[in-house]
Amino acid sequence: MADASARTLTLRRPDDWHLHLRDGAVLNAVVRETARHFARAIVMPNLVPPVATGAQAAAYRERILAAVPAGMDFTPLMTVYLCEETDPADLKAAKAAGIIHAVKLYPAGATTNSASGVRDFSKVQKVFDTMAEIGLPLCVHGEVTDPAVDIFDREAVFIERVLEPLRRRTPGLKVVLEHITTREGADYVRQGGDDIAATITVQHLIINRNHILVGGIKPHYYCLPVAKREEHRLAVRAAATSGDSHFFLGTDSAPHLDPAKESACGCAGCYTATNALSAVTEVFEQDGALDRLEAFISLNGPAFYRLPPNDARITLTKGEAVDYPRKIATEAGPLTVFDPTFPLHWSVAE
Repeated sequence: MADASARTLTLRRPDDWHLHLRDGAVLNAVVRETARHFARAIVMPNLVPPVATGAQAAAYRERILAAVPAGMDFTPLMTVYLCEETDPADLKAAKAAGIIHAVKLYPAGATTNSASGVRDFSKVQKVFDTMAEIGLPLCVHGEVTDPAVDIFDREAVFIERVLEPLRRRTPGLKVVLEHITTREGADYVRQGGDDIAATITVQHLIINRNHILVGGIKPHYYCLPVAKREEHRLAVRAAATSGDSHFFLGTDSAPHLDPAKESACGCAGCYTATNALSAVTEVFEQDGALDRLEAFISLNGPAFYRLPPNDARITLTKGEAVDYPRKIATEAGPLTVFDPTFPLHWSVAE
């Protein structure tokens, strides 16, 4: 709820429904940035090698928990990377044991560390059937990799060529179309019924493709799916601030060390964990939608994943512009925090 002067918001503690934590030195540095504000997060499995079995997911979860600083309360919700060799029985056992909460589909070659992804969807149909049977959600990176398709059209083409046929073949399969970037994506999810939802990132609420390309290439705004035209950004932003239960926050916060971003072939990903909550709150205030913020960050995601919302509360306060760090130091080198292009006045009361 907001107070009368709109300077304080008290909300259920939020979750992040799409997060990259990496491993090793980067994991040790970034997990605290998420754990400060978010109670739970769906953790992406695209390590090298990928987290492809229930046992590997359990081991990765232990490494994450070991990296959470003392006194912080954070629960990683693990996923398994869908490969053409994925064993449906392993997924069934891992879900029953409470180890995994979703399976991640990367079309092979679509994004960072996706080389082990799916090329022939007929080889994983039994996996999809099992997931529908046991209620295990499929998180989808929704882009085709056909080189004949323009990079700015890959999400819309994926929906038509891959996602809609897949859902028709597999009734009851729960699907999260992740990090939507287009009007077509928002419209498809909005009209898709109870078995589909979408995550929306911080950066796709704020930037369009001009931010990447105008005045010189800005590598720290480059992510996949790439930011699109302004009309698409506005459609995605309208979906997020609408209160519609199909949409919830998945930051897709993706840490890459600066040399990997600032290179001749820079990595895709925006690192937003540090200031994500402030940036999203600012967006909702700009759009006159603070009364719908809690649904987007704290309620819609748990409802779709059939988990209870968090009992704990956080308080956001509005004041002078917050001085977030420009970079996060890791033992392997620095990584740059996303710059939302405008001052952030909302912060979490510690």
